[in-house]
Amino acid sequence: MHDNAHNPDDIFGKTISSYTRAQAIADGVLVDLSALAREAGFRTPVAVTSAVWADCVAWTDADSQRQAAQDESGRLWDLLWMGALAAKRVRGAQRIAFELHRVPRGGRGTRPRPVVLNLHIGPGDDAEPVITILMTDED
Repeated sequence: MHDNAHNPDDIFGKTISSYTRAQAIADGVLVDLSALAREAGFRTPVAVTSAVWADCVAWTDADSQRQAAQDESGRLWDLLWMGALAAKRVRGAQRIAFELHRVPRGGRGTRPRPVVLNLHIGPGDDAEPVITILMTDED
């Protein structure tokens, strides 16, 4: 019987550089939403990309005056709730597409518009399951 366990360094060489999830959160590339995500029904850590935050969550008083009266906490809850519903509907998948209706920032529009997001379940820094919500053109 042969031992099929290989050290990745034997195959690919030493890792030159790595970028951890913790570093991405510290740098603002990812936004950690784990505390509120637990209230929405998630059992694992959840983060969104800065692009998702900017498109679906970010909202200022000026936006409310120009467009529609909203706030970031309400937009964030909508995002997490729709993500949680999608995750419950499709169990066992690594990537789940779901639709969120939000009022886009900018201009004077007040009607919600759909955006498709991806909820990705994968390994965290210590191989624990984590969730990242991304725009469809992100990976």
